[in-house]
Amino acid sequence: MTIKNARTHRLTVGIGLISMGALLLSGCSLTGASTSSESKEGDGTGTINALFMKQAGYSEDNVNAMITDFESKNSEITVEPTFVAYEALHDKIVTSAPAGTYDVVHLDVIWPADFASKGLITDVTDRFPAAWADEMLGGALTSAEYQGKYYGAPWGPSTKLFYFNSEMVAAVGAAEADLTTWDGALAVAAKIKAAGLVEYPLSWSWSQAEALICDYAQLLGAFGGAFTDADGNLIVNDAAGVEALTWMKKTIDDGLTDPASITFLEDDVSKSIAAGKTAMALNWESTFRDSNDASISTVVGKVGVLPTPAGPSGEHPGVNGSMALSIGAQSTNQAAAWKFIEYMTSQSVQEKYVTSSMTNWKSSYTKTDLAASNPEVFAAAGVAYDSMILRPTVANYNSVSQILQVEIQNALLGQKTPQQAMDDAVEAANATIG
Repeated sequence: MTIKNARTHRLTVGIGLISMGALLLSGCSLTGASTSSESKEGDGTGTINALFMKQAGYSEDNVNAMITDFESKNSEITVEPTFVAYEALHDKIVTSAPAGTYDVVHLDVIWPADFASKGLITDVTDRFPAAWADEMLGGALTSAEYQGKYYGAPWGPSTKLFYFNSEMVAAVGAAEADLTTWDGALAVAAKIKAAGLVEYPLSWSWSQAEALICDYAQLLGAFGGAFTDADGNLIVNDAAGVEALTWMKKTIDDGLTDPASITFLEDDVSKSIAAGKTAMALNWESTFRDSNDASISTVVGKVGVLPTPAGPSGEHPGVNGSMALSIGAQSTNQAAAWKFIEYMTSQSVQEKYVTSSMTNWKSSYTKTDLAASNPEVFAAAGVAYDSMILRPTVANYNSVSQILQVEIQNALLGQKTPQQAMDDAVEAANATIG
């Protein structure tokens, strides 16, 4: 299994087919473009445009507050933010790159190889302080690294944790200890369903999007599998890959998984937990914050959080969902862009917003007062970040992911057997990789 020590979101395509436009976009490059800053440094002042994800992690309000604070300390720089759904982020970066629309872009851990190889983001290795390699978590560092170079600064380690409605679990005579394995979690889910507490105890983000790959990754790892072999070829049609997908389909057939999960993204799962309609789910760290926000949640104080349950292999890896901030290769104000990135990714700023997203910085996890601000997530994440499974690290990841999304959904919808779906995924993906 490809698991990293340390402590990683979601690309939408239409159900049943791969968007040709997205495939063309993912293969696009900037002819003659350089990923080094060259003469695009600027004078470190002026307006910079920044593209952010709005979804899990830092909220728009969080980011806007960070920007306001940055501008108050750097009056010579103005930051103009743009927020898009994660599902639109990849293609927004690609289509805007030639014009240099954005000086700063929000990067997922799965994209450095794709964007760096196509000249869409800037090599910032010379700007990257050597001390950061020791001071930051290893899993966070991978979010901005490609072929030994850095193409951005890490902006929060992340993985999916296991959330459960503690009131429902207790009502059927179960406890946290019963949820440490997937077998145990399903047994408790069956009791919750039998008791009529909810119709479908489990919800997942299994829409045809990157969210589906993240959930599948954690289950693949739990079954002892990996996405690729040592040569980088997809191998999810092996026993572990097929068993994980078979398990997913069975939870639907057994009435434990909400069938609407095949249309859900992470926000939908979070809302279902907050509405008391879901007893158990995997989701990002900010879900705990949302479930305890009385303005949007009916289950305040009733949601627990644990590392992802272990599977038959005994493994319980979280998917590496770390993010980074990068400089667009065509930005002509790269000095100001880097000054902004340094601020946004700094330890003090990340610690201030730790209830929304965890921090990159190792020493943060030794601060008892900081842990006390979000103790449940700190405890679960501390375990989860020690074992992470990576999605395929390939230059054309977007295309490979879309193929996997289609075929996994084919199995979940009963249109193919799990074995046939994974056989077809491997054949198509390896042809793309090759």
